[in-house]
This record gives sequence, C-alpha cells and structure tokens, in this order.
Amino acid sequence: MASRFVRAAPYAADAMNLPVANADEAVPFYETVMGFHVVSRGEDPANTIILGRDDVQIGLAENGGDPAQEGCFFEVDDVEAAFEELRSNGLGREDAGFRIDRYGEVSYRVFFVVAPDGLCYCIGQPQP
Repeated sequence: MASRFVRAAPYAADAMNLPVANADEAVPFYETVMGFHVVSRGEDPANTIILGRDDVQIGLAENGGDPAQEGCFFEVDDVEAAFEELRSNGLGREDAGFRIDRYGEVSYRVFFVVAPDGLCYCIGQPQP
C-alpha cells in the first residue's frame, strides 16, 4: 500500500522553485521512484517543471541555485509504507535509516532521500 504525501515544506523559501541543473533530466527519478507526475511545464523566467503527488506539488527550476543546499520535508501518513514504496520503485537501498526528529512541539519518524539532481528530501510521519 502506498503512503499519502500530505504536505510539502521547503527547507528555504519556495517548494515551487527547487534548483536543478536540468529539469527535464531530473523528472524520471521523480516519476519512477518518488511517484510524482508532471503537472505543468514553463520556460519563463527559467525552465520549470511542476510535479504533483497526492496533496503536494513541487517545482523543479533551472534557476542557478545549488541543489545540494535545498529540498523539502514531505509529511506522509505512513512513513514505513512510503519507504517501502520508494524502495520497490528503485530507490536503491534496503535500509531506510529511520530516526526521530523533533520540529517545534512535534516529533516525526523520518528518513532521507537524495535525488540524483542533488536535492535532499526528508520524508516523515508525526509521532504520537
């Protein structure tokens, strides 16, 4: 069973403007491994691709930014199912490396994914 992505929170200011060197080359990882689909494409002011999945959207943009310094936190409804889905889609690792991180008053069980484009994603589920 797939996990539902319910929220995307960017590490910096904008989940719709995540920097990549080549948006078109980045898309297959997001479609195949992460389960996103292309919502739209644009070229002004930079080549941009909007991706969607469940309740979230992100944007990949050829904006000159450093992808190694960017990414998003994705809140999911089942973090174990999310890892299993990504693993079975070709993530390329068997161990999620789950840990508990605290943000404000909420603890999350999380794992991390670094996309081939260099963007880093934290995927987590709130803990009781």
